[in-house]
Amino acid sequence: MLLSDANRLYLRRILRWRTSRLLLLLFCLINVLDVLRVHHNLAHGNRRSQPGPSRPHERVYIASMHFNNGDVLRNHWNDAVVRLTEAFGPKNVFVSIYESGSWDDSKEVLRDLAAELERREVPHRVDISDVTHHDEMVREDKGEGWIETPRNKKELRRIPYLARLRNKTIKDLLELHEKGVRFDKVLFLNDVIFTTEDVLTLMDTNGGDYAAACSLDFSKPPLYYDTFALRDLEGKSHAMQTWPYFQARASRNALVNNMDAVPVTSCWNGIVVMPAEPFVSSTQLRFRGVPDSLALHHLEGSECCLIHADNPLSQTLGVYVNPRVRVGYNLPAYEATHPAGAGAWVSTWDIFWGLWVNRIKRWTVFTFEGIVVQRRVGRSEKERAGNHEPGEFCLINEMQVLVDNGWAHV
Repeated sequence: MLLSDANRLYLRRILRWRTSRLLLLLFCLINVLDVLRVHHNLAHGNRRSQPGPSRPHERVYIASMHFNNGDVLRNHWNDAVVRLTEAFGPKNVFVSIYESGSWDDSKEVLRDLAAELERREVPHRVDISDVTHHDEMVREDKGEGWIETPRNKKELRRIPYLARLRNKTIKDLLELHEKGVRFDKVLFLNDVIFTTEDVLTLMDTNGGDYAAACSLDFSKPPLYYDTFALRDLEGKSHAMQTWPYFQARASRNALVNNMDAVPVTSCWNGIVVMPAEPFVSSTQLRFRGVPDSLALHHLEGSECCLIHADNPLSQTLGVYVNPRVRVGYNLPAYEATHPAGAGAWVSTWDIFWGLWVNRIKRWTVFTFEGIVVQRRVGRSEKERAGNHEPGEFCLINEMQVLVDNGWAHV
C-alpha cells in the first residue's frame, strides 16, 4: 500500500525530529563527559608527588622588590620567606630585597625580616630606600627613560624605572658570582601569598627543565592578574581573563589537561623561577624597557615580558606556566583558588562556560590591537636602521609614566 503525500511528510518530520533530538542528546553527552574529564584533571595531581625539595643540592637566589606592601608583608610574606629559607637551608640561599620609597610600614616590616634572617644566619641584603616617586620625578638628570608625553612635558616612563629596580635585586647575584659563589636558580617573588610547597612545586615544573616557570596569580578571582606579561605560545594576549585564558591551542590544551608545564612565550604572574646562568654568563641578561624612541609611538612592554624575549634559553628550554601553583595578592584570592578538600579549583559550570566562551571568542572576536602595534613598530624601524624590538609580542598600545602615588596611563 502506497503512502499518501501527507503520511510521507509526517514521517519525514518524525525522522527529522528524532534526528535533531539524537544530535542534541549527543551534543549534551559529549559536553558533559568533556566537562567531567576536565574537572577530574583539575581535581587530581595538584601537588608534587614527593614531599620535600626534589633537588636539595640546588642553591637558590631569592629576589624581590616592594612598594607599599606592608599588610601582606606583615601578615604572610615575611613568614613565608623564612619558612622557605628553612626548607632550602641557610647555606643554599641568598635573600635580596629592595624597598622603594614606601610611605606605609613596609620599611619597618622588612627591617624585622632582615633581623630575623640575620638571627638565622641566612645570607641576605634588604635595601631600604627613602627615594620616593616624587623624588625621581623632580630629578634634574632627565636622560634615558624620560620622554615627551601628550601632556606636553617630559615624564619618567614607568617600565625603565621598574627595570632599574629589578636589576638592583640581582646585584648580589652578580657580585657573589665574581667571588666564586654560584647559584642554580633565581626565584623572583612578588608581594603575593604563597607557601613553601608552592615554590617547590613551581621548581619541579617540566621536571626542572625550563628557561622560566611561573605561577598563576590572582587578585580578584576568577580573573587572573598579570595580563601585562603573560603571552601564550603564539605570543598572543589572553582570549579571556578567566579560565582557560589562552588563544593558542598548545597553551590551552595543556592548561585544560592540568599539565604542570603550560607552554607560553612569556609570563611572570606572582612567582617566577629561572636558571641563574643567563644572568651571570656572557649573556648578561638584565631587565629593561623598550627604547624611548619606540615608546614615543605610544607603545609599551613589561620588563617582565621582555626578559623572556632577551633570554637565549627561552628558545631552547621553553617558558612555562604551572597552573598547579596559584598565588594571591590577598588572602581571599589565595583561598578562592585553593578550595577545601583539595578539589578542582574551577567548578564544573565554570569549565563548561569557559570552554564555550573561549571557543566563541576565538571564532568571532577580532581585535585591531595587534595591527596597531605592528604599524607603529614598522614606523619606528623605518626611522633609524637597527631599530628592532625582539620583544614585539610584549608590546601594547599604551604609554605609562610614574606619578607620585604610583603610575598612570597617558
